[in-house]
Amino acid sequence: RYVIPKHFDHPQVETSYLLAVTSCSYPPPWVHPHSSRQPLIYFSPLDFLSFKKGKWQRLWLAQEPTLYRVLISSVNSMFFPLLDMLSSSASSPAPDPAPEPDPAPAPSAPQPSKMAKPFGYGYPTLQPGYQNATAPLNSGVPPSSPGYSGFQPYAQYPGMNQLSSSLGGLSLQSSPQPESLRPVDLTQERNILPTTPVWAPVPNLNVDLKKLNCSPDSFRCTLTNIPQTQALLNKAKLPLGLLLHPFRDLTQLPVITSNTIVRCRSCRTYINPFVSFIDQRRWKCNLCYRVNDVPEEFMYNPLTRSYGEPHKRPEVQNSTVEFIASSDYMLRPPQPAVYLFVLDVSHNAVEAGYLTILCQSLLENLDKLPGDSRTRIGFMTFDSTIHFYNLQEGLSQPQMLIVSDIDDVFLPTPDSLLVNLYESKELIKDLLNALPSMFTNTRETHSALGPALQAAFKLMSPTGGRVSVFQTQLPSLGAGLLQSREDPNQRSSTKVVQHLGPATDFYKKLALDCSGQQTAVDLFLLSSQYSDLASLACVSKYSAGCIYYYPSFHYTHNPSQAEKLQKDLKRYLTRKIGFEAVMRIRCTKGLSMHTFHGNFFVRSTDLLSLANINPDAGFAVQLSIEENLTDTSLVCFQTALLYTSSKGERRIRVHTLCLPVVSSLADVYAGVDVQAAICLLANMAVDRSISSSLSDARDALVNAVVDSLSAYGSTVSNLQHSALVAPSSLKLFPLYVLALLKQKAFRTGTSTRLDDRVYAMCQIKCQPLVHLMKMIHPNLYRIDRLTDEGAIHVNDRVVPQPPLQKLSAEKLTREGAFLMDCGSVFYIWIGKSCDNNFIEDVLGYPNFASIPQKMTYLPELDTLSSERARSFITWLRDNRPLSPVLHVVKDESPAKTEFFQHLIEDRTEAAFSYYEFLLHIQQQICK
Repeated sequence: RYVIPKHFDHPQVETSYLLAVTSCSYPPPWVHPHSSRQPLIYFSPLDFLSFKKGKWQRLWLAQEPTLYRVLISSVNSMFFPLLDMLSSSASSPAPDPAPEPDPAPAPSAPQPSKMAKPFGYGYPTLQPGYQNATAPLNSGVPPSSPGYSGFQPYAQYPGMNQLSSSLGGLSLQSSPQPESLRPVDLTQERNILPTTPVWAPVPNLNVDLKKLNCSPDSFRCTLTNIPQTQALLNKAKLPLGLLLHPFRDLTQLPVITSNTIVRCRSCRTYINPFVSFIDQRRWKCNLCYRVNDVPEEFMYNPLTRSYGEPHKRPEVQNSTVEFIASSDYMLRPPQPAVYLFVLDVSHNAVEAGYLTILCQSLLENLDKLPGDSRTRIGFMTFDSTIHFYNLQEGLSQPQMLIVSDIDDVFLPTPDSLLVNLYESKELIKDLLNALPSMFTNTRETHSALGPALQAAFKLMSPTGGRVSVFQTQLPSLGAGLLQSREDPNQRSSTKVVQHLGPATDFYKKLALDCSGQQTAVDLFLLSSQYSDLASLACVSKYSAGCIYYYPSFHYTHNPSQAEKLQKDLKRYLTRKIGFEAVMRIRCTKGLSMHTFHGNFFVRSTDLLSLANINPDAGFAVQLSIEENLTDTSLVCFQTALLYTSSKGERRIRVHTLCLPVVSSLADVYAGVDVQAAICLLANMAVDRSISSSLSDARDALVNAVVDSLSAYGSTVSNLQHSALVAPSSLKLFPLYVLALLKQKAFRTGTSTRLDDRVYAMCQIKCQPLVHLMKMIHPNLYRIDRLTDEGAIHVNDRVVPQPPLQKLSAEKLTREGAFLMDCGSVFYIWIGKSCDNNFIEDVLGYPNFASIPQKMTYLPELDTLSSERARSFITWLRDNRPLSPVLHVVKDESPAKTEFFQHLIEDRTEAAFSYYEFLLHIQQQICK
């Protein structure tokens, strides 16, 4: 009906017209005789296409006053005759929709390969809450209301000012904005979740630097564009920090053996791809800008066997490298791999039956324990007393030595309790075969965990190493004894959640002693009752250990947990390990680090003490901008992990990350890494829950969304009050925060065991981003229609790639089967009317009714559907630190409650739906 011209270029240059045609419900059959290009394109309400300088360019329409059709032409003379034609055609009745005629061929205009469908084709009807309620350009009446007429008097057609207003302040004069800055009205865009995984944004660097930059799997920043000043960062209201996965398993890792490890003489930065060579003999540090000399040895390149090209050395070509360290990096000779197992053998532990699984796993993986000919191993068991085992070579059988004085623990024979694995292997095997049955008839119900840990510390202090503690109940005797602090009636509280912090500092103090002697304590908690994980976890947190938790563990009554323990132990016993490690993070001058998250002890401002480091450990650090970065266009971060390998080599793994510096708020928003930001906020919220309260942490998470979207809204001119607009880079931010609020760590109003909540908090603090995101926002797939379309090939296996579904019950259909990947748990939900062929081919049962209520595995069946489903699930399981438990959940079975709790876009009795949460955010912004 109305045509609005807009010049994109100087009038002398080839010009595009963008014409918005409203109130036209059919493809108009005009073909203007003077036009050399007449492609008429129909797109969604959120698309503009412009043909300019021989290329199609997509622009974005911020709001949708009504359904648009876009006509693009490149002929200046076409506009006014066309306007007349449209004006005259407006008064004639609209004919029935007709197919769009093919446009006349034009040599310089690309032709659409398929006939464009009429506008709005195939769009589902919106739910009432998501109906497009934006008014048309010149009317206060919504388009969907009965009073709205499709035709308005000609005199009311909008001018450019009104059009700019309706576009939400987007300037059409400027070049198209990057996709990450495309404004999204969150209350209008229903399907916000992409159908493919969300990848880390690529920093806006030149091509050469992009190739050299560190992988986001190892090292990433919450902002890929670093603000020039702290004031600009404050204005953006976004968290600035780093997420690290420094020791992850790598298929390709350049290992450098050199007598000289080249480092900056001033700040000790390792030479890396982002230094600059002033000439062949001098290089400039990218962190402190000092000019350093190039050592003579560095002039020779061992890869090319050439001299005089230091910039081609592997250290300067790779942002992740590992150096074999010289004796300069050792305070003592490298320690051997030392493993001590401390096992609860009280009545509770024997009843649970974990000893059988542990001893069997150790027997199977004894030869796969990381180490060399010096590897040492030892065992202790405890109930109300402590039992040591003499496994000295030459004995005919293991000797048990009992210490009953738990108030003053001593080592009965210090030299024969940790023995060489290979020299005493037969005695070790004898002990592992005997242990499960040794305490079968015990009536001892007490647990002296504290004294057992004190004894373990004394035993490990001369060397350092790893202590693996298995505990099944509340410690009840000796140092570190604990009382039950949980009130089961308060599990669903919406107000105060108490006892998230430790009840005693015994375990923290012991952990710090262990850390000082290069000993880490890993805790396996296998408990059916409250065990005060908030207190026990400290022994691992501060000694750089790991925490494993198996609620309601029982060897026979809970087979899925038993299977999980078995698989977790296989990974735990055989994965790579680094001993006596320290990690330092450096950054460009002007930036500083102020808070670290993870399991470690902070030895100085930027040095983390890690008695052990493993490939599954993640860390986070918060940053601030102390000095303006106006003199640089790039900043760099470098993490250096110095450790002793299980083979006794001292090594340094170095990762370097380079990011651009920006001076505009728009550029800061364009570079948000929303997943890194949400993981950093989750870490901060855990600290806030413990130091203040859970309700404070929840409020802080909501405020993070309100503040950032409010700050962004203030940068978008002419923003309508009814819109909740976010840049595309932040469009998932409210969804992820809502997911966090519904996560076990932070949820209220839903029955949550205190140990479960604390364990979720522990996971947030030490999981790498890739695993933490699945815990926060699970992935949902439909699996009863898996095909090979889009499949990938992994090790001669075809792996289907079904699209991601949003986490809402509206995506479930009773005719389907859906897999939910929650990181450490898989749920397969089977609809009541699911196809019997799928049930038989994949689950091995004839129909829905015959599926058992508790099914925790998929049988290996010789059918294509079974092969596809198992291949997909195996691919998801690969490279996980924790083996996921699988639960097959039947529609309408009691077990489905847990599955539905993960559908975070839906409303529950205690929490908002996603749409309600958006309205709440909008309300807070408008206050």
